[in-house]
Amino acid sequence: MTPIRTLTASLIAATALTPFAASADEVNVYSYRQPELIQPLTDAFTEETGIDVNVAYLNKGMVERLKAEGERSPADLIFTVDISRLAGVVDEGLTQAVDNETLKANIPATYRDPDGHWFGLTTRARIVYASKDRVADGEVTTYEDLADPKWKGRICTRSGTHAYTLALVSAYLTHHGAEETKTWLEGVKANLARKPQGNDRAQVKAIWAGECDVAIGNTYYMGKMVNDPEQKEWADSVNVVFPVFEGQGTHVNVSGVALAKNAPNKDGAVKLMEFLSSPKAQEIYAAQNFEYPIAPGTEAVDLVKSWGSFTPDSLNLMEVAGHRADALKLVQEVDFDS
Repeated sequence: MTPIRTLTASLIAATALTPFAASADEVNVYSYRQPELIQPLTDAFTEETGIDVNVAYLNKGMVERLKAEGERSPADLIFTVDISRLAGVVDEGLTQAVDNETLKANIPATYRDPDGHWFGLTTRARIVYASKDRVADGEVTTYEDLADPKWKGRICTRSGTHAYTLALVSAYLTHHGAEETKTWLEGVKANLARKPQGNDRAQVKAIWAGECDVAIGNTYYMGKMVNDPEQKEWADSVNVVFPVFEGQGTHVNVSGVALAKNAPNKDGAVKLMEFLSSPKAQEIYAAQNFEYPIAPGTEAVDLVKSWGSFTPDSLNLMEVAGHRADALKLVQEVDFDS
């Protein structure tokens, strides 16, 4: 089978404005996700349909690239993670709606745009990593509890302006309103053991090193650490805890796909979207990155299931994304990262 063709963002910037040519026999994907996470899916799709898939890996500047290319863009599909990034390409007018019964049947309404501009493929929960030695079972139950003074000097987290953090703050804002969210942010900031820094794995390392007792992170990082000989010891030092919003569920985010506004091969792109939404493809995709598939009847891999079960928050993620600007404003008002 022909290997997937990829281009990194730096290579794209150094070449012509359009990295791929448009073709009825190929689907071109602009992806925020690394090619190795996508290749098992595209290989399976090509084997099933005979349609080749090209992937341009853009870890930054995707919106700017699509806007610059305009109607000349060869991009058929956009792959990205986090609801704010999905909402961002929609808000910039870079997508088109898809009204497709297969996608509606496979993707629950909570995880797709009400107007059909994006569709979730897998989910990850924003959870608490808790020290096995210093945090008792049941001591952490809600996101609200993280502002309790009992955690003073015990919490680690990444930057408040990072997309993952802003999504959680946006969900909090949706549930509680601006005043309560600002108070909560002030409380969490007062409980930090150190200035926000690093990625989610760096927070678990800090727990292992004794710098803090609890950290906020995405579930899939546990899978990555367990499978990394250098980081397994970090993972073994913590428990995965699924906090909830009071009276609600656990905050989740998505990886997703959208049809590009100027897709040259719309028919092929929609076929790939249908394939990606299928139980078979979602289980492949979720297994690659230790996430949760969302099509009816699908299951996560055993390692992911071993972390425990949870009830996802019922908020539609587009509603959460709509509060992102206000969430960022509150994070900056409390000077969270100082």
